[in-house]
Amino acid sequence: MKGDATRLRNLVGRDRSGMTRSLSLSIHITNDGTYMENGYTIHLRDGGPCWIMDPGLPPQATRILKYIGQKALQPAAIVLTHAHADHIAGIDELRDRLGPLPVYLAKEEWRALTDPMENLSGWIGLGFATKVADPRDLPHASTLELDGTAWRLLDTSGHSPGGRTFYCAELGIAFTGDALFAGSVGRVDFHHSDGARLMRNIHANLMTLPDETRVLSGHGHETTIGRERATNPYLVHGL
Repeated sequence: MKGDATRLRNLVGRDRSGMTRSLSLSIHITNDGTYMENGYTIHLRDGGPCWIMDPGLPPQATRILKYIGQKALQPAAIVLTHAHADHIAGIDELRDRLGPLPVYLAKEEWRALTDPMENLSGWIGLGFATKVADPRDLPHASTLELDGTAWRLLDTSGHSPGGRTFYCAELGIAFTGDALFAGSVGRVDFHHSDGARLMRNIHANLMTLPDETRVLSGHGHETTIGRERATNPYLVHGL
């Protein structure tokens, strides 16, 4: 994905009382020019709360801030699928401008926020660390709420020690980070990766979702669970 993109989809779901309701999920995508990591700003209405997910390298933070201003959004949190440097590089700039937003990340990766070797930047001589000192955990099977929608946290670790997928059944969408891509899966050649664990988690926690579930990954374009189940060579044939 090149440059910024905003996607809007009208969805019909059921709220907790069983009543049907129409929802419009806006997904604003930002990329950097080096790793083409997908940073997401998601919200259900202009002027409402939003999540900033995996804000990456420049110019992502600047573009995210511009979009938030244009839509008069109220940032509720920074949420992270994992803490490799290309997914966390924009955190400090955003918090410097927006205030001390809560940062959600599985506790298995808290160290990566301040340890360049764990977020992988140290391996390429960058030595990047954030100033986040108070992350909040994302336990597997726990739930976060955004503007009345419930998002279940699914364990998709293996590419990294605490990888998480954000899944909303009502909206039929899953943000998978670097666990599952269109036609591929996450790298497992890092010092803290575990290929067998990644594949177990994908099969147990992602391939059990409905076929029509939209999959938005940390890199590349959108796909669906059904498409990956049928055609992804790593799911069909294994690693």
